Amino acid sequence: MLSDLRNPLFRNGYALMANTGITAVLGMGYWLLAAHYFSEEEFGRGQAVITLMRLFASLTALGLVGALARYLPIGGRSTPGLILRGYGIAAATGVTAAIGFLLTLPLWGDTYAVLGGFGPGLFFLGAVAVWAVFTLQDVVLTGLRNAVWVPVNSIVFGLMKMGLLVALAGALPDGGIFVSWMVPTAIALIPINWLIFGVVVPRHMRQTAERHPHPPGLREIGRFLSGDFPGTLSVLAIVYLVPVAVATQVSEATFGRFSMAHTLGCMIELLAMNMAVSLTVEGSFDRSQLAVNCRNALRRALMIIVPIIVVAVAAAPLILQIFGDSFAAEGTLLLRLMALAVLPRVLIEIYLSALRAQGEVRKLAFLQIGLAALVLTSIAVLFPFASVEAVGYGMLISQSLIALVIFGKLRKILRPADTRLLSVVQGSPGAP
Repeated sequence: MLSDLRNPLFRNGYALMANTGITAVLGMGYWLLAAHYFSEEEFGRGQAVITLMRLFASLTALGLVGALARYLPIGGRSTPGLILRGYGIAAATGVTAAIGFLLTLPLWGDTYAVLGGFGPGLFFLGAVAVWAVFTLQDVVLTGLRNAVWVPVNSIVFGLMKMGLLVALAGALPDGGIFVSWMVPTAIALIPINWLIFGVVVPRHMRQTAERHPHPPGLREIGRFLSGDFPGTLSVLAIVYLVPVAVATQVSEATFGRFSMAHTLGCMIELLAMNMAVSLTVEGSFDRSQLAVNCRNALRRALMIIVPIIVVAVAAAPLILQIFGDSFAAEGTLLLRLMALAVLPRVLIEIYLSALRAQGEVRKLAFLQIGLAALVLTSIAVLFPFASVEAVGYGMLISQSLIALVIFGKLRKILRPADTRLLSVVQGSPGAP
């Protein structure tokens, strides 16, 4: 395992997985404190507003993750410009969408009424812009092959959040959760981006100047985004739009209990994406090693994730019991279903990352849009019968079906290059 750390694919992948684990542990600590110091209604409201903020901040930020992972490794002298454009576009589009939401606030139910008024609305817009940049800075570090700094950022950010949460419990009983989440986020942007632009970017440009003397142009990046971005928006609907929609259908207290199970399930799913993002970076950096890197990434991802899925399924009620009896009673089945859905998601993410590294934008868009359509349709159909547990059923059924569809294509990518070449030669006219 220690020898893996010399391989950038594993080093970045393990760093992102460690970051997910750290985020999960500190996140559980944060929400335990929130459940202790705040009312059930404020707990659910805080979850709902944070989820909404992340939805708007991710409208473009999440769509740029694949492009930055694909092109930063070969960005050359255009690297700083790529990062700044990504930051600006993500923040601007997120804020624009959030303004539209605030202007139609009465349509979205009582849960989001707390955002009414000039002061709360302005703070929410600033939060969207800050989180858009915060989302992208992790993938920037990964794209520059320095993901080891991502867990460090998460530790500092998580501890600051928890400290401020306790400090605000008495002073700001309504809205304290959201404020304690966003203020440390804004502070964290300063040192991390100093590290990116002051240290990591200059070093990356020096190290890759000869290997990638001709950086990608905006037209090439635009073609990639034209295929990847629509598909990513579809996936965004699964991650953030679904819980926002649930928040409009259930009470604040019920949403708080749903959200804890959903958040933990998403954390496990994020592990599947971590190694895949690293695969995109290394596959773009050296396409000749794509098959080898795909096999290694899949093997390591399954080795780490399968035991976590087993633990989550077996211990779901015990994990949720930490937050209270009602959390375990209402969230156990949802957490189990979402954990099981991660297994097919591993295959899907490895395949998607291979397509990104190859620049197969049409296949990317088709697959991601198809997955999102299946998930959203199945949840909508099942919700009247299964309530919030429909989210888990929808994800498990849809991701299993998509994994079956792409399994044969993924096997072709995983095959060693010499085997693929041999099959071509054997199948050509005149071959013996």
